Order: sequence, then C-alpha cells, then structure tokens
Amino acid sequence: MKKHPLFYPLILLFLGLLFFFPGLGAIHLFDWDEINFAEISREMILTENYSQVFINFQPFWEKPPFFFWLQVLSMKAFGINEFAARFPNAICGLLTLVLIFFIGKNHYNQRFGFIWGLVYFGSILPHLYFRSGIIDPVFNLFIFLGLYGLIVSFWKKEAWAPAIFQRHSLLYLILGGLLLGLAVLTKGPAALVIVGLCVVIYWLFEKCRWYLPFSHFLLYGLCASLLTLLWFGLETYKNGTWFVQEFVDYQIRLFSTPVAGHQGFTGYHFVVLLIGCFPASIFALAALFEKSKEEEQAYQKDFSRWMKILFWVVLILFSIVQSKIVHYSSLCYFPLTYLAATKIQDIIAHPDRLKTWMKVGLSFIATIFAFAIFLTPYLLKNPEILTPYIDDSAEMSLRAEFSWTGLEILPGVLMLLLLIVFLAMVRKSSFRAFTFLFIGNACFIFLTLYFFIHKIQSISQGPAIEFWELHSGEEVYCDSYEFKSYAPLFYSKKPADSHPQSFRADWLLTGDIDRPVYLACKVNRAEKLAKVPGFQEVSRKNDFVFFLRKPK
Repeated sequence: MKKHPLFYPLILLFLGLLFFFPGLGAIHLFDWDEINFAEISREMILTENYSQVFINFQPFWEKPPFFFWLQVLSMKAFGINEFAARFPNAICGLLTLVLIFFIGKNHYNQRFGFIWGLVYFGSILPHLYFRSGIIDPVFNLFIFLGLYGLIVSFWKKEAWAPAIFQRHSLLYLILGGLLLGLAVLTKGPAALVIVGLCVVIYWLFEKCRWYLPFSHFLLYGLCASLLTLLWFGLETYKNGTWFVQEFVDYQIRLFSTPVAGHQGFTGYHFVVLLIGCFPASIFALAALFEKSKEEEQAYQKDFSRWMKILFWVVLILFSIVQSKIVHYSSLCYFPLTYLAATKIQDIIAHPDRLKTWMKVGLSFIATIFAFAIFLTPYLLKNPEILTPYIDDSAEMSLRAEFSWTGLEILPGVLMLLLLIVFLAMVRKSSFRAFTFLFIGNACFIFLTLYFFIHKIQSISQGPAIEFWELHSGEEVYCDSYEFKSYAPLFYSKKPADSHPQSFRADWLLTGDIDRPVYLACKVNRAEKLAKVPGFQEVSRKNDFVFFLRKPK
C-alpha cells in the first residue's frame, strides 16, 4: 500500500522529538567544548556585545559567532542553562532528519529517504551529537547543504537533475554558496578547505574537465564570501585587523600542532567512525568500495561519487591534522550514513547480499558495547582492580560512591537482543529488521545515558561543578588550578564587572585580589597549592580539593 507523502517524515520528526529533547538539561554541560560555548553565549548576553566572541571576558579568536547567536536566542527564550545551550542542536537534529529524508526521496523514493534518516538517527555518535551543545552538528549541516547546492547546479547543467529541481541552475549555486558562507560563519574556514578539496578531487576524476564554467565557481565563492564578510568585514572595520589575524593564526596552529591533551595516532578517526557510527559503519564499509550499479540514474551514480569523495577528504584531512578530537570527523556522518542506506536498500531488495563478514562485524562491535556495559559497574564497584594502571587522582575519582541497582546491565542486554532479533528477522522481513535495528539502537543509547551519564559526570567533573554552583552569584572569583576548565566561569556565573586582572591565573594566586578566590584542584596537586601563601583548604570530594584565598 502506498504511503502518504508525509508518513515517513512525520515518523522521523516524532522519533527526533521523542529522543533528542527529553533530558537535555538533566545533566551539567561537559568540559571543554559544551561549557566553553555556553559561556561565550552567556557573556554575549551580559555584555550585549554580539559582534565579538569573548571567554572570561577576554577576546576569543578560535570561533566565529553564528552558533553563539543561536545559543543566545535559545537562552533568551529558556534562560541561561543546560537545556538552552543544547536546544539549537536538538532543533538541528530534526531539520537534518527531515532534509536528508527529502534528499533521499528525490534521489530514489520515500522508503530510501526514510532509511537514510533512520540510519542517521539510529547510529551512536550522529544521535548523541544532537543532544549536545557543541558547534559541529550545525556546522556540518551547512557544509553538506552548501556542497549539495553546487552538485545540483552541476546536474542541471548536465540535464541529470531529478524532476523536482525546476529552478535555474544558478539559483542552486547561489543558495549553496550562501549556506557554505554560513558554515564559515559557524566554525571557520575549514568549511572552505573541505569543499574546495572535494571540488578539486572531483575535477581530477573528470580528467581535469571543468564540469562547471569557471565563472560559476567564482560566483559560488563570492556568495560564500558575502555572509562571511558580514562579520569579518564589520569586525575589521570596527576594531582593526588584529582579531581576524589572531583567528587565522589559530586556524593554522590547529592544523599544524596538537591541542594540549588531544594527540592521537594516525588511524584515530577511522576507529572513531567504525565504532562510533555503529551500526551504520558496517554497511557503509560494504558500499564504500562498490561500483555504481548499471541501472542507476546518472545523478544517483554521481551523488555516490561525491559522497565517497567527501568521506575520504574529511577522514584523510583530519587524520593529517595533529589535533585528534572525536567531532573533527563528524562531517563524515552524512556520506557514511548515505552509503550505508544505499547498501541497506540493496540488502532489503536482495537479502542474500547481507554477507557473513557484515554479520560478524555487527556481532563483534555489538559484543564490545555489551561487554563494556556489563564490565563498567563491576570495575566501578571494585576500583582496586584498576589501581596499578592509573594515577592517584584517577583512583580517588573511581572511589566515588554510587548507588548500583543491577539494572545498569539492561542496555547491554538490549544490545545483544537487538543483534539476535535482527539476524533472525533480516531474511524474512528485511525492511522491518533494519527499522528494528536502528530504532532499537537509539533505545540502547537512551538507556545507556540514563544509567551511566550521571555516574560518568560524578567521576569526571561533578564535585567541582557542584562546588562552583554553591558560590554562583556571590562576589567571589572561581577558577581551576593546573587543569583547564571553563566550568567555574559558567557555573559560578562570573559577572561582567569583575576586576580587569581576574582572568589571569597568577593574579588569582598571588595578586592584590579584591574578592575571595575559590580554586579547585586535583588531589595530586593539593599539596602544591597548599604551599601558596594565603590558601586554605575548605573541602574535598572524590579527586577534587577546594581552596579559599581571602583578600587582605
């Protein structure tokens, strides 16, 4: 029976509303990125300066302002809190699911659009990022749509475009350029680098044939520059070139040197995508090296080529970049889930194409997740097992008191049941089996968060944030000692009228302070801080020790 045109997108919207929004504000923001970005937005509101980016009320040249504008709007609607900080990405999640449904529908049919949306929704990291307060989901969506506008313009020139694209090719080119400009305004020029590399590599595949007139590329670049210059140009006009220069210098350093604490091996992002994008990653691997089918339309073959190029560009580029952070390869989620959806569509039509190695891959990674769920409560209840392998601070953190009910194993049980039921169903009713697998995996993510996220936070940062929250609104300075954290700024609600030297760690330690200073340090740094004149220990919890210094 033919489905109503809105049947599948409404299901995706319902799933997004059901999974992305509940509990958004139930836990503290996580250091560094979530709290960093929320604090930037909080300071924008306090200072009413929306054209510049500040952290600790000092210029912050690492990011442009667009995402913070979204957070500001959210905070003005819901208050300055965790829910408001994460709300823009939850909305981005809904938009992403609906947009890729319609793109998939236009390329194949409604069922394919639904499969692609479901694969994106039900894979671990793509799902989790829509519940976060980081920039990348918005950034990635703008890059993908910006590149898509260029691709559709090319299809119009070649007379390949699906019937739904009735407008002139230049309109899609201009829209794509403007969306790419929004990507740059969201996170920076990496968007231009990624799209530029994709364009050049496609040109090489075309044997150096200009598949679009050179003037069209200039128009595309001009449109991308227009929105970017609205901020960069205005900032330069108002405050000179120093801010923009610092921003560019930071982007260069980011590519050439590792950010402290974020080094990694060359294959880091491959492992992240394989494990983090489960179960989509297994099916994407199968599609990544397959040739296009003869019966496919020209635009279908071409889009698969573009998605493979985008995947490899992002994966290789950020494998070269010295800093290794999980979300750097998150733009791969679009091509990875698309390729997975094409393979799943093929398996639904021909169940015998679900190969043994795919079943083994699914079983292996599912077992890893289930085993990790089963093992974690045992290790946390018996931290002495890990004592020989960790430092004193980590050991104190693991000795935090938890209430264990035994229900914590349920996500692991669910993961194994998902695998068993999927393998049993897939040959008899493949579409239902895949629907069950990805919605079930979303349930696994939800249950894992429910049972473990509070415990993870209490180990990693909970005691420090609770301490800083106790002093929110007081005329005090809160900071961390010998570990980097933005939490004292956001959770102590540092006011805009603080002393102009209060951002300096040395001034808080030994300067002529005008307010009490509260510092949090790890237990293995407590003895060192205690020797600084004027500091007295006031409390400790888990691996955190808290000190007070009073003004003279």
